[in-house]
Amino acid sequence: MAKKQINPTRMELTRLKRKLVTARRGHKLLKDKRDELMRQFLDLVRENKTLREKVEAGIHAANKNFVMARAGMSDEVLNVALMAPSQEVYLEASAKNVMSVEIPVFEYRTRSADANNVYSYGFAFTSGDLDDSVKSLAEVLPDLLRLAEVEKSCQLMAVEIEKTRRRVNALEHVMIPEVEENIKYITMKLDENERSTQIRLMKVKDMMLEDAHHYKEHQDAMPV
Repeated sequence: MAKKQINPTRMELTRLKRKLVTARRGHKLLKDKRDELMRQFLDLVRENKTLREKVEAGIHAANKNFVMARAGMSDEVLNVALMAPSQEVYLEASAKNVMSVEIPVFEYRTRSADANNVYSYGFAFTSGDLDDSVKSLAEVLPDLLRLAEVEKSCQLMAVEIEKTRRRVNALEHVMIPEVEENIKYITMKLDENERSTQIRLMKVKDMMLEDAHHYKEHQDAMPV
């Protein structure tokens, strides 16, 4: 149903037609954006699943080895061994724009480039299970950071997908049908006005012809 405040003029009709073209173009662009976001979102979800399984397996292995090491070592020796770490990790967080979504990017660097420089203790009084536990944690760190990055990206993309979906639905089911209905309403009104005008002109023409005909008959009937 067209709104009552719509002014049925040709200028308004032209404006609504331009608005309809813009709305349809915007609708297509938003649908393309939604589809691309969904594709990238699903890729991230699959990567997230793989990373989570890998990280959980690594943490489980580290915990298992740590429990074994703790069982074979005294608390004093274990505390001294892990008191002062030999490696430091520096994390840098940035962001990149993907389909209007600012997703996080985590990069890290270590104080030492040597991957084996993760043991802060000597090997004389410690268990090999502790070495395996520390090694497992060091190896799982890159995947853990990537997992955090992917999970946050999934959350942000899900929010953007929902916003885009609502906009697509608003255009598709509200705005575009309303503009089309208004265009139809104005077109019908203009056609109706044009027919009324034509009818009035025809009536005026008939009246003029009738008056002219009566005037001619009156002139012919006058005596010479």
